[in-house]
Amino acid sequence: MSAQNAEPSLKPSPPRMSGVKTVLRYTGIPPSWLDKRPKLPSRNWLIFLSVTSTIVGYGVYDRRECRRIRQEFIEKVQHLAEEPLHPLDLPRQVVVYGSKWPGDEEYQQALKYFRKYVKPVFVAAAVDFEMVPGRRLGDLSKHVAEEVRVRRRLEDGIDDEPEVKKAVPTYKTPSERYRRELEGGIVLVGRPTFKEFMAGLKKGWSSGLEKMDQEEELSRELDEDNHFDEVDEDAPTPSAPPSYSPIFTLSTQSLSQRQTPSSIPGSSSDAPAPQSVPPQPPILFVPFSNRIGFLQIPLMIWDWFNQRHWVQSGSEAAYRLIMNQTRPINVPITAASEFAEPSNEGGISQTETKQDLGDLDFDLDKERLFKSSLEKIPEETEKARKEFYEKLPERLATARALSRGTREPTKDEISNPPPTEVELRAERMKKELRWRRDVDGWNLIKPSTPVVWDERFRDALRVFTDPSEH
Repeated sequence: MSAQNAEPSLKPSPPRMSGVKTVLRYTGIPPSWLDKRPKLPSRNWLIFLSVTSTIVGYGVYDRRECRRIRQEFIEKVQHLAEEPLHPLDLPRQVVVYGSKWPGDEEYQQALKYFRKYVKPVFVAAAVDFEMVPGRRLGDLSKHVAEEVRVRRRLEDGIDDEPEVKKAVPTYKTPSERYRRELEGGIVLVGRPTFKEFMAGLKKGWSSGLEKMDQEEELSRELDEDNHFDEVDEDAPTPSAPPSYSPIFTLSTQSLSQRQTPSSIPGSSSDAPAPQSVPPQPPILFVPFSNRIGFLQIPLMIWDWFNQRHWVQSGSEAAYRLIMNQTRPINVPITAASEFAEPSNEGGISQTETKQDLGDLDFDLDKERLFKSSLEKIPEETEKARKEFYEKLPERLATARALSRGTREPTKDEISNPPPTEVELRAERMKKELRWRRDVDGWNLIKPSTPVVWDERFRDALRVFTDPSEH
């Protein structure tokens, strides 16, 4: 027993800790953490890390390529911004048109594409630009036609610019403004914009020069359909019921009896359309597509990870305009006759002709992205119009009865007063304008409608091309 007590108890000495562990030991970190050895993560963690790192890496690579491509084109053109400019001179300016994409409530998608992928190169080259959006289908066509009409009136001496405008030190004569427009250019973003621009250009150079107020003209048409006339109970009942679609069923007799500005002798509408069109600013085509719908979500995700292709396309388009090398518009003579006028009934589709239409084929493949439900726009518009006119007599009778005091208003009418006759007329006017514009705008850009073409444009239109092309 004493021998056993005499033997010293042998205890293993604790492992010697390194300097780092000794320091971290007194910071409150558990010792077990310091002794833990690294090991491979589990199978689930490996799958998670692999997928996450792949997605993040692909996104980072795409954004880095976007910056590289954009910077490459900026370096090519930034020397142009350093050239000296006279204090009274203005930089080169272009006009950018962006039409509303069919089926998308956001009407500025085309201009957003321009600002993100084309504008940086323009800014680097000190190229000024003016953006013209189309809030509804057909708005750009009306805008272009009106600009051409105003210009023709100034050239023919029908109108004159106000003296106040001429007194401004920076005033430019029409000839100087026209020369500056030719030095600039026109940017068309997407195929709907191209269709509206060509339709408006042809209308502006083919129609009369009279000032047309669409609301006033529509008001005269609506006054002739007798929907707001007083109903005489003693009068014989008409054999045919009133039409619910005055836009399509106005009688030829009423239209011929109405005196229009074109029927007034000596009016500006008597001016014939010019036999030739003067040179127009060169056109820059910018490809653009907009995916809409639940089934397009996978392709939207794919496009988000491949934005470098859009940057490449937008930068190349901007570079073509900045280098200012153009060529005549390419439209085959044999196919031009088939695309002279837009057809509201369908007409010949460019996708069905299988012909090479040159520049008229710009972004033709993007039309397949239009939602098929858009083909029902005329049908849905006619249905809404019919419902409105079926309810109109009852609403009109209520408004007249309350205004004349022939009956007392009900509790619901006191809490929610029904519209008056004046408000019904205004509502009808607003609805008719919207209905007609929607139908006309869709008929203008639907896939079955060809691009409007006029042989007078062959020598007037030019297109920006790559500097390497001749």
